[in-house]
Amino acid sequence: MKKISIMLSALCLAAGMPTVLQAQTTDFTLDQSVPANPENEPRPVFPVPTARQLKWNQTEFYAFFHYGMNTYTGKEWGNGSESPNTFAPTAVPKPRQWLEAVKAGGMKGGIAVVKHHDGFCLWPTQTTEHNVSKSSNANAQKTNIPKDFAEAAKALDMKYGFYISPWDRNSAYWGEKVNGKYTDNYAKKVFFAQCAEMTKYGADQFEMWFDGATGDNGYYGGANERRNIDNAQRYYDIPNLRDSIHNACPNIILWGTGGEARWIGNEAGWAGETCWSMGDGETGSETAWKWFPGESDAKATSGGWFYHDGETCKSANEMFKIYLETVGRNATLILNFPPNKAGVLPDADVKNLKDLGDMLTKRLGTDLAAQNGVAITASTTRDKGQTRTYDATNMIDGKIDTYWAAPDGTTSATITVTLPEAKTIYYVALQEYIQLGQRIKGFTIETSTDGTNWTKKGGSIATTTVGYKRIIPLNGSTSNSYTNGTKAKYVRVTIKDSRACPTLHTLSIF
Repeated sequence: MKKISIMLSALCLAAGMPTVLQAQTTDFTLDQSVPANPENEPRPVFPVPTARQLKWNQTEFYAFFHYGMNTYTGKEWGNGSESPNTFAPTAVPKPRQWLEAVKAGGMKGGIAVVKHHDGFCLWPTQTTEHNVSKSSNANAQKTNIPKDFAEAAKALDMKYGFYISPWDRNSAYWGEKVNGKYTDNYAKKVFFAQCAEMTKYGADQFEMWFDGATGDNGYYGGANERRNIDNAQRYYDIPNLRDSIHNACPNIILWGTGGEARWIGNEAGWAGETCWSMGDGETGSETAWKWFPGESDAKATSGGWFYHDGETCKSANEMFKIYLETVGRNATLILNFPPNKAGVLPDADVKNLKDLGDMLTKRLGTDLAAQNGVAITASTTRDKGQTRTYDATNMIDGKIDTYWAAPDGTTSATITVTLPEAKTIYYVALQEYIQLGQRIKGFTIETSTDGTNWTKKGGSIATTTVGYKRIIPLNGSTSNSYTNGTKAKYVRVTIKDSRACPTLHTLSIF
């Protein structure tokens, strides 16, 4: 134990006396027997994810269900003037069937559209007359999508959330101005209240989806005019809304306008081969200050986001390619499957989803690196802490809270996996311990049958960033990744550059 005396200067005022500068000595006792970092963990490289962002990332692959007024008008963006009677399901919608189908496709959850830009609400809301309870259709009157969707997701042990369009082409309050200034009537009387109603359907929601549309022509309570807003963050009072929603649903992520996860930059189902969890668009930015992970939204069908007669569904192989180019490139994937006019997914979609699930299980379901008899070594390893080690074996123990790490000041390393016998392999997957920030900037993958002669794999794929998850098809193709397999007993991953000492919690071989 060591005592340290510190001189503190303070400007003190004494009653009835002039101001004087006094010196004051204070003794602090520091217990230097306790190290500042007993576990010897690497220092975080900022920015880092929040706990809710990390849980969101772990969802990886989930579904979008665009269903609503547009299903019955054939439009993608309704005007807001549609009669509630137009919403006329030919049967009571079955959200459980939607979720069962996508679960068979390998997805962990889904997001249901409960209000699109036309303002029609798929639940009996108190905020507007433009909702299912006002339709003359008997099936519509039995419809409560958020209630049925949440109940089905919980029963199936799946994650769930809702899309609520901030833009409302039906509401007279949206974009309303008085004396040239926007009022807060829409935010307070409609949008906040609708979001609050959604939180009542479950505190365990994982995402609330806010589109970025900022206005156009619309009904607007009969005004039938063009309206726009100049700043969505300010108009919807997003900081206050975000705090309110987090209080009700601690693990929820507000996508898009909500500012906690970003649009990947396209609706074609791909992220950049270089993809940082900071910045914007397909690639992000290594130097951005905010943790802003990417979500890729894509359509599984040919018609549009909403159901259209005669549309077709992508094949399992096409969807697997999208998976590799999104989840396999440090983005999450939300893949859209629109329910039809009977409120169910068509048989063709259900079949292709089952085929996709089988494909994911066959191709990425058995990690050869996690099996008995596998050896793994690293060229450098961080010293252990009081209870935590950073050994290479942490990468193949099947745990996400243990990880390998290099020593401070080391930005490159080589990791070698030795299989019990030579196998035909197709993919290598890497996952950083992103709780401490995204670090890796460049790596290579090589294979060998004898441990002496090595061949670089991955073709011309840019092996730069890793992040939450990176999957490299060894033949260099995402279109035909399960052809021309590689015979290997040894796999070598060389980290060539990193923002700080690299970390990996999992290295997988498939």
